[in-house]
Amino acid sequence: MNGLALLIISVVVLALAYLLYGRYLARTWGINPAKKTPAQEFEDGMEYVPSSPAVVFGHEFTSIAGAGPINGPIIAAMFGWVPVLLWLLVGTVFFGAVHDFAALYTSVRNKGKSIGYVIELYVGKTGKRLFLIFVWLFSVLISAAFADIVAGTFAGLSPQGAAIKTNASVATTSMLFIAAAIGLGFFIRKRKASDLASGIIAVDLLIVCIVLGIFFPLYLPKSIWLYLIFGYIFVASVVPVWALGQPRNYLNSFLFIAMILAAFIGVVFTRPEMSIPAFTGFEADGNYLFPTLFITIACGAISGFHSLVATGAASKEISNEKHMLPVSYGAMLIETLIAILALIAVGSLAYGGRMPAGTPPVIFATAVSGFLHQLGLPDEISFTIVSLAVSSFVLTTLDTVARLGRLSFQELFARETEGGSGSGKPALLAGILSNKSAASLFTLFSAYLLAIMGYENIWTLFGAANQLLAALTLIACALFLRKTRRNSFMLFVPTCIMLAVTFSSLVLTIRDKAAAIASGSFTVAVEGLQLFIAVLLLVLGIMVAVSCAVKLFGKDKITREGAGA
Repeated sequence: MNGLALLIISVVVLALAYLLYGRYLARTWGINPAKKTPAQEFEDGMEYVPSSPAVVFGHEFTSIAGAGPINGPIIAAMFGWVPVLLWLLVGTVFFGAVHDFAALYTSVRNKGKSIGYVIELYVGKTGKRLFLIFVWLFSVLISAAFADIVAGTFAGLSPQGAAIKTNASVATTSMLFIAAAIGLGFFIRKRKASDLASGIIAVDLLIVCIVLGIFFPLYLPKSIWLYLIFGYIFVASVVPVWALGQPRNYLNSFLFIAMILAAFIGVVFTRPEMSIPAFTGFEADGNYLFPTLFITIACGAISGFHSLVATGAASKEISNEKHMLPVSYGAMLIETLIAILALIAVGSLAYGGRMPAGTPPVIFATAVSGFLHQLGLPDEISFTIVSLAVSSFVLTTLDTVARLGRLSFQELFARETEGGSGSGKPALLAGILSNKSAASLFTLFSAYLLAIMGYENIWTLFGAANQLLAALTLIACALFLRKTRRNSFMLFVPTCIMLAVTFSSLVLTIRDKAAAIASGSFTVAVEGLQLFIAVLLLVLGIMVAVSCAVKLFGKDKITREGAGA
């Protein structure tokens, strides 16, 4: 199979999905351009900030497009490129993009609140608390893992003291991005800059930062970068979203789009062959196609993390309801295009049907830089730029998830005032824990401890946790749609399938750990922790899903809608 043909088929499918199914969903659920959005109604200059659709799209896209759309397809290619391609396209069109749009729509129609708020509204406080605990633990795990990954990509000095120029250049450019983003944020906010003006300035800043990064690499070891990164995301999580997180993601969106275009052009002109089998079987390397494929490929098909970004950030920035479709459904389709390019990348580097060596980001960067080299761009420059883009994927996701973890922690400990009437004083402990600085500190310190103690011990459960979050979000959105008398049937099949996938994966994990106990090879420090987390996820997932399902199919009629019809 030729990579160009695969790319053309994918682009046609994704374009038709947006024009036909995406617009169908918008018409069915009801988009009202004249209705005030939460960003306008509750503007506070901190979280609720009405923004242009280009800025919100950049914030959403760069936040959701982490390492997932690159890692997942490349790892899952062990089953062959056909099942990977089918899940990417079918999963995106009918699962992931619908999930993202439904989450954003539900949040916008409920005052820009989280899915936890929706669960509380229709299920009760217990369901909300269970969901928020799940979200907070999930955010801590992502923060720990991504901070460690970013520190590794910035490390200009190896443990042996050897200089790594590519990493050092990426580090310099990324630090310059932060400084540039602050200036860009104030320019957009204070000068009310148009999309054209801010876009031109963003591209100029991007070019300057990349050039300076290549010529002035910053050589620091990984341990130092870990401290600096956690310090940065603490600041990013507490300052107003328009001052750092939003403009930085907007700035990076131009880099991401440039990388996608470069990879796209490279595939068009080089027409790489897919040198991996179309299908290797229902079992590969001891892993079964179901549920492994659907757990491994999250971002690029469907990812629960996207709901946190949609409800924790985008829903508070949308200035017009008509922007919701491109910001959510559209951003998801473009992320899938990255996943398709990653699949083509691993297929082009395979030899004799064997997967290429190296980590997925390295495989992707090597393939894309190879495409660009054939078009005349020097190897070192192309590899550095692609590596920078991949690293930026992770860092932009990291500063967003740090903010989302802080918000979920605050919401978890924010309580009604004494007496339940809203007129008393909040308890001292709840007041402290719901403070944004304290919530950020507690969340990120937990993530730091997990990072240095070895997040890898429970990272194997990340995929199941992520997809379980997607399933719980879908069932909560279905509950909202049904209770407000809107069609929700398009969420039922994705919800049932994702619950089956995640529960199957967790049950298999528990079975394997039980077998390890029986065989005497069980280690408490690693497998014991994995067993505990797997059981916890399974129990939390079942409790939230059952409580939502009871209300979903119950006879009681709830006609309230947080933001009105």
